[in-house]
Amino acid sequence: MTSDGRRASGRLASALLIGTVLAGMPAMAQAPASAPASTAPAAPAAQRGSGVIHSINVSGNQRLEADTVRSYIKLRPGDAYTTESLDQALKDLYASELFADVQIAGTDTGNIVLQVRENPVINRIVLEGNKRIKEDKIRPEIKLAPRQIFTRSKARADVARIIELYKRQGRYAATVEPKMVLLDQNRVDVVFEIHEGAKSRVRRINIIGNTHFKDSRLRAEMATKTASLLHVFSSGTSYDPDRLAYDQQKMRQFYLTQGYADFHVVSAVAELTPDKRDFIITYVVDEGDRYKFGAPKVESAIRDLRPEALQYLVKIKAGQWYNAKTVEDTVDGLTETAGILGYAFADVSPKFDRDKDAKTMTITFQLADAPRVYVEAVNINGNTITRDKVVRREFRLAEGDAFNGFRVKRSRDRIQSLGFFQDKLEVEQKQGSAPDRVVLETNLEEKSTGSLQVSAGYSSLEKFIVSAQISQSNLMGKGQEVRAGVDYSIYSKSVNLGFTEPYLFDHNIALGVDVFRRDYNSFGYENNDRRTTYDESTLGFQVRAGVPLTEFWTVALRYGLNNDDVTLDKSTFYTAYNSKGELDPTGKLHCDPLLAGRYLCDAIGKRTTSSLGYSLVFDNLNDRIHPTSGERFYISQDIAGLGGSVRYIRTKAEGHKYWNIIGFTVSANAEAGYVYSLESRKGPGVDKVRLTDRFYLGEPEFAGFDIRGLGPRVLRAPYGADGKPVTDRKQMSDDALGGRAYYFGRLEAQLPLGNAVKELGIRPSIFLNVGSVFGTTKPELADTGAAGQFREVLNGDGTRLCVDAIPTDTNTLPSVSIPFDSQKNNCPSGLTPSGTNIPGFQEMFLGDTWKPRVSVGIGVNWNSPFGPFRIDMAKALVKRRGDDTKLFTFNVGTQF
Repeated sequence: MTSDGRRASGRLASALLIGTVLAGMPAMAQAPASAPASTAPAAPAAQRGSGVIHSINVSGNQRLEADTVRSYIKLRPGDAYTTESLDQALKDLYASELFADVQIAGTDTGNIVLQVRENPVINRIVLEGNKRIKEDKIRPEIKLAPRQIFTRSKARADVARIIELYKRQGRYAATVEPKMVLLDQNRVDVVFEIHEGAKSRVRRINIIGNTHFKDSRLRAEMATKTASLLHVFSSGTSYDPDRLAYDQQKMRQFYLTQGYADFHVVSAVAELTPDKRDFIITYVVDEGDRYKFGAPKVESAIRDLRPEALQYLVKIKAGQWYNAKTVEDTVDGLTETAGILGYAFADVSPKFDRDKDAKTMTITFQLADAPRVYVEAVNINGNTITRDKVVRREFRLAEGDAFNGFRVKRSRDRIQSLGFFQDKLEVEQKQGSAPDRVVLETNLEEKSTGSLQVSAGYSSLEKFIVSAQISQSNLMGKGQEVRAGVDYSIYSKSVNLGFTEPYLFDHNIALGVDVFRRDYNSFGYENNDRRTTYDESTLGFQVRAGVPLTEFWTVALRYGLNNDDVTLDKSTFYTAYNSKGELDPTGKLHCDPLLAGRYLCDAIGKRTTSSLGYSLVFDNLNDRIHPTSGERFYISQDIAGLGGSVRYIRTKAEGHKYWNIIGFTVSANAEAGYVYSLESRKGPGVDKVRLTDRFYLGEPEFAGFDIRGLGPRVLRAPYGADGKPVTDRKQMSDDALGGRAYYFGRLEAQLPLGNAVKELGIRPSIFLNVGSVFGTTKPELADTGAAGQFREVLNGDGTRLCVDAIPTDTNTLPSVSIPFDSQKNNCPSGLTPSGTNIPGFQEMFLGDTWKPRVSVGIGVNWNSPFGPFRIDMAKALVKRRGDDTKLFTFNVGTQF
């Protein structure tokens, strides 16, 4: 056998031996803390006795000097020894934790020999079996380390710490088995074999003592949930002692809002099942009596705040059931009012007077004396990139101003709305150098303000999409915004550049400019296939400026200039027939109403729009990016006609309202608009507002309807074999015309879910949509009859031909083609003018009504690893004839 083989066999034998010796160590790690750390074995009975020590020698030591070993005991040559002193020497040597075994020999002669076996030196620490918790989380808990002396007590302590780490992760069935692999030179590898076990979950929650509320109602208030299919995405199903205490507080808060002022939790016990897989939690509660409010009072020690002036802030009414939340809200309202009036450190204390016989709770709100406070300093910390002035200009208070609590809160909201800093930003109020001085301190934590997004995806609206966006909302820390983007899909292409300076020359004037190019292919449906109708190309720019009128009101002005070019495919929609249906003898091609529809023929052409507009905006949202409370309203008008070829007045109004209701973020949005034409376009069926300047509604803003799926439209129904127009919508072509007026409303509630779902970036919501678009002049409609209509085709030189067959497709060509006899104005016998047959169809104008459409649905936003994902499932409850509905829509790989 080779030396390597012998060494390997020795290591294996040693591992088995040491593993057997340490097999009981996990149980030892669970031993009570009061047990002694180690106990030295007693000397053999044959060696016990007493006498005088002649010499003390050491054997078995490898690393330690003999004098070092002798220094750990109190025995010395010439001293008398007894059984007790020998036992103490053993204990002292074991207490040093340097030795795995110690024996004392030679007590019968007085020549004492300390026979020792040194503890090994650790070569390395190995972890095995850990999958749920990574090594970088476990290793800081292990105190054993390479090149240290191995001891059993340290190994037991490390085992206990690893098990405790798993318990904090909810894995109470986890076990850790330490093993050693012996190496040469008295070295060892320490191996911690970890068996993680299943995560311990809450199997059942029992509540004892509740008579007024069901168990299910109380469990709904708790953060801890039982493991079931209903809570499959919840992180609250695992047992957590801290959450147990939190749930007790939540139950107490619930009872206090229901009038039970004496409620308390008698006991809370969590029992681990024998298999260590689940917990059963049992609460014993005492509900107590239910109280009503007595007549509330207000007492004020501040001279400028009279009690009768503050009484209106108290929303408590005598006879109402006691509600601790109402009391807290009243305290907050009084404190906030005092802060608005300059008393930053005003203290409002509710005094409770409980009448157990009458079951009433009378509360006196006592406002302690406090000085009027002034701002001594405004300190801003943590902004390493953002310049100080960018943050400071959002403060509604400056040094020397009288303190105002409302302005402090408004300052916080404005700084948060910049989007440069992490959430949960607060403006702290600290005592200044004097009782009437306050220091406002803001500790910021900056976040990335630049973004580069390159994505490819699929949308039910535009099929395959490629998008590239780059932006920086805090350019060089000045708060300036610059952005550029490119979007490409089958039906739309765009390029845009933009720049915004929020404070022009350090004055509160916002100035911005946008340059863009957009190419859009409108479409309709024919036989359920999407087909392009007209192409619209727009090139333009806009300059905008905004000036605040008050804290919440802003006026914005803008000027835009853009050139539009609307075209139709000539090979599809053009013939030699003019708009009157007459054949042009010169052969010039015209948009043919029978092929395109008169409404599309009226839309083609180039035009320039020069518009001047304004917006009046009210905004007090608490956060412009993710608002949870506040309102935003604006009205805007754009007047086109200051030059250019398009003239109209476009008016829009829009309002948003947000509430935070018991964890739900509820929003209500409403908008409406109207376009009034200043042009003198005339003619039967001609609308003064051009097709491309009208309003449209549908997917994605109005889920439940297809894109441009509601409002005025023209359906073209072909004639069937029975000589009647078909009624199957899938066989008709569909062109949306838009409207001069529209309105739209949306009520939405984001559903609160567990932390695990939030961490995945999933935000579900339910919504209700109401709206309509209308007000279009009925266009001239065509009805060719069941036989269809013939369109003669001219050569490019305007000559006419006579052929023996009318082509029905590219594979059918005439075998005879001769010039048309213009003098006789007909073709020779057997021949016919060249051209094409347009199959018979009938056009219908539908959907032009102000009556509302209604849809309800559920949507999910998900910040997925491959890009933002939005899915909506909505049902149209109310629709009108001609509307296109759609149950399911999704969008992935691009912004919504």
